[in-house]
Amino acid sequence: MTVSPFGQQLDFSQHDSVFCICIKANAQSCGECIQVSEICGWCTDEFLSEGESKSARCDDVTYLKKKDCKNIEDPRGSTEITQNKDVTVRNKDGNVKLKPEEITQIQPQKLKVTLRSGEPQTFDLKFKRAEDYPIDLYYLMDLSFSMKDDLENVKNLGTDLMREMREITSDFRIGFGSFVEKTVMPYISTTPARLINPCSNNENCTSPFSYKNVLKLTSNGDRFNQLVSQQQISGNLDSPEGGFDAIMQVAVCEVSQIGWRNVTRLLVFSTDAGFHFAGDGKLGGIVLPNDGKCHLENNVYSMSHYYDYPSIAHLVQKLSDHNIQTIFAVTEEFQPVYQELKNLIPKSAVGTLSSNSSNVIKLIIDAYNSLSSEVILENSKLPEGVSISYKAFCKNGVRGTEDNGRKCTNISIGDEVSFKISIESQKCPSGGKPEVITVKPLGFNEEVAIELNFICDCECAKKGEPNSPKCHGGNGIFECGACKCNEGRIGRECECSKDEVRSDDLDANCRKPNSTDICSNNGECLCGTCECKKRENPAEVYSGKYCECDNFNCDRSGNLLCGGHGRCECRKCICDTNYTGNACECSLDESTCLAKNGQLCNGRGKCECGICKCEDPKFQGPTCEVCPTCPGVCTEHKDCVQCRAFGDGEKKEMCQKECSYFNLIKVKDRKDLPQPTDQSFPLTHCKEKDANDCWFYYTYAITKNSTKEVFVVEKLDCPSGPDIIPIVAGVVAGIVLIGLALLLIWKLLMIIHDRREFAKFEKEKMNAKWDTGENPIYKSAVTTVINPKYEGK
Repeated sequence: MTVSPFGQQLDFSQHDSVFCICIKANAQSCGECIQVSEICGWCTDEFLSEGESKSARCDDVTYLKKKDCKNIEDPRGSTEITQNKDVTVRNKDGNVKLKPEEITQIQPQKLKVTLRSGEPQTFDLKFKRAEDYPIDLYYLMDLSFSMKDDLENVKNLGTDLMREMREITSDFRIGFGSFVEKTVMPYISTTPARLINPCSNNENCTSPFSYKNVLKLTSNGDRFNQLVSQQQISGNLDSPEGGFDAIMQVAVCEVSQIGWRNVTRLLVFSTDAGFHFAGDGKLGGIVLPNDGKCHLENNVYSMSHYYDYPSIAHLVQKLSDHNIQTIFAVTEEFQPVYQELKNLIPKSAVGTLSSNSSNVIKLIIDAYNSLSSEVILENSKLPEGVSISYKAFCKNGVRGTEDNGRKCTNISIGDEVSFKISIESQKCPSGGKPEVITVKPLGFNEEVAIELNFICDCECAKKGEPNSPKCHGGNGIFECGACKCNEGRIGRECECSKDEVRSDDLDANCRKPNSTDICSNNGECLCGTCECKKRENPAEVYSGKYCECDNFNCDRSGNLLCGGHGRCECRKCICDTNYTGNACECSLDESTCLAKNGQLCNGRGKCECGICKCEDPKFQGPTCEVCPTCPGVCTEHKDCVQCRAFGDGEKKEMCQKECSYFNLIKVKDRKDLPQPTDQSFPLTHCKEKDANDCWFYYTYAITKNSTKEVFVVEKLDCPSGPDIIPIVAGVVAGIVLIGLALLLIWKLLMIIHDRREFAKFEKEKMNAKWDTGENPIYKSAVTTVINPKYEGK
């Protein structure tokens, strides 16, 4: 906590490092202050306390208001749309034929943005891919000898491609150009015969050339076929071709030679070889870098022998500047090379060309669909200190941020996507003049023009009073409530010259009486006045005429300044209500000492600084309610309750003397005992046993007026003696039952044993083998006699 110069108590607990930047900047004017951060404001009121520098006027706006500053300079940026034509809704079957310049695919078109340092300004950009949008396509072909069979297939490309592109747009134009190589050694042979016919084996070839514009863009497909049919193959010595020279001329020779319109521009680059790039020209003695200008004479590149090949970065810039989308139609052998090139050139595509270019139309259609389905935003060069960020809102709820915030993919004709664009300035550029930047989708001619204006000073500065008498006799400009000193002057009121700052006479005014320390070693003596140091934490402030006071060196409690219950003024705690002590650590509120029974500290101690100090050392706890070494309440009072209620127990002889400290009330039954819910004070239920094993029941309580009450059931609960007859009968019955059970078990075991023996006998009987021979002493009882006279008749 700290205190404003007007005595308000301020909470700076949230005044962290984010807000510190306003204080740390040491801004000496309103203009300097608002450049620090968007959260900083400048107070124009007369509110500085003694020892504060004028830079204290610059602080977070929230805290300036807490300091009771009424007039705060806090200018804000703004965004104003100055041209906002709706995107075009159109189809190619419609009756109205629009010119290319009448079609709008991006909205808005112009804005005026006012920027304050650190404060981003955001606007929405809408893009809608128009139907039936015009297309210009320029076919740039390698006519080196290896492309001979390809040329035959391209001769009918004009009418065939026209027919296919009619499905996409009703406004289509096509052009044709060719390239070979620079016309110097070692790229071509410069012998006279080879300059006329560079081919061997009696092939009829045309003279070598760098780039030739055969046909500017036209809607006449037959004318394309006618001129292409007249082309002849040429030749060169090395494998890489001079295609980059040709691409550069196609891009920069925009209107007059090539005939580009402000519509979708496609460049088809067809080859079966690699490419030369910047630096390769040294082989032919060419060292001048490519100038990126048009050098066509009679439709032929005339400076190939003078300028080197362009670099890839140079090509990227020119293609982007002229909104040209490139399609590389190359053979499979060189696919990896041109894939790498595609990654360096935005809005480009690579297609695999068959060995004789028979698939070129399908390749172009597929590549166009791929390129047109993607929107990538780019911006022009930004002024120093200005940054821009994008957030994309694409189809099907897809969102992109950071690098992906610039683009949307999978966009069909008629689809609409949007982008949220934020522009932020970190400082006011030198001069503070307006700047214009552009944002556009790559490959499209439309763009958004954004005029940037910068807030470099406060409005109140315009009302400044030059050579004001308020600034020590005219030594500065009085603006925004403070003096802006002239060159060579310093001080809150420009009262001192820089040459006088270290004068001994002035230093004497900055010392306390009987002290040698200047500004108590907590500040700097400027012009005889102490200007106190600033701390890392802006909530910590030195103050006073000699910077002898501060608001952070007071006593602490619980690691909090003034215990968190007061404010620190000039190294002394000023406590809040109900708190006292050097560190405001002592609370005067006794509610924290109240026990459940409504007594302070349970009657066993005193309440000091909101904490119970127990008088009996055996008690402890927040309200002296805990006694770790004490017996339980029931055990403690058992003997006295027993002797008074039943005239029995260990204290029977001393009952009158030791057990008269409570009121005894007898009840007939346990249900008549008081219940805890019936009382507004703590109540304990007890159950104890006497020497005869009889139970007695009672309650013990301390009422609000500190009276101790005991309710006891008047009859003892003694256990009755055992019934002998049931016990004996039970024992006899048990013995009989056990005997019967044993007999049954024995009988069962015997039956099981007999059955096993019988089964064994039967098994042995079945397995026995008896001798079937005759008894030798056996004689039959039958005697047979044969009649001798019997002849068997």
